[in-house]
Amino acid sequence: MTGLAQEPEPDGAAPRARVERASGQVERPAGTARLPGAPREGYTKLPTGPVGIEPVVVSGPDLDHGEEDAWEPASEPEPVPVDDTRLAPWALLAAIVALGASFFVGWGIPVAVVAVIAAIMSLRRPVENRAIARWALVLGLCATVYSLGWLVWAGMQFERLG
Repeated sequence: MTGLAQEPEPDGAAPRARVERASGQVERPAGTARLPGAPREGYTKLPTGPVGIEPVVVSGPDLDHGEEDAWEPASEPEPVPVDDTRLAPWALLAAIVALGASFFVGWGIPVAVVAVIAAIMSLRRPVENRAIARWALVLGLCATVYSLGWLVWAGMQFERLG
């Protein structure tokens, strides 16, 4: 049985549904969850503390009387730190040193690679001198090619000896 019983209406309308109570054989086991909507046995939480009634204090500008000037910051804003470090001159110096070393030995390739990387980084920064960064990039690439040429030549000479 579903718990719903239908009684026929005398004037032929649809029967009205009514809810029957559960039989005496059904009992709620102890320790189960409470059914939704069922009343609780009592309050389980203490009520909140007393709330003070204090007047509301207005702390903003009074827009009705046109006092917009009174709501200015009291102190000057902190200055923004300016990035005045330059990387392009250091890249150019490293490229010149690497190019000078690459005329004589091939071991200047680490300095040449550092010069190329620093030149690319300085080209990406808006505060750098682009002409110096371009020179550093070109000279660093030339130093890399010359150093690689020396290393290839030295490798070929080593094969002839051994």
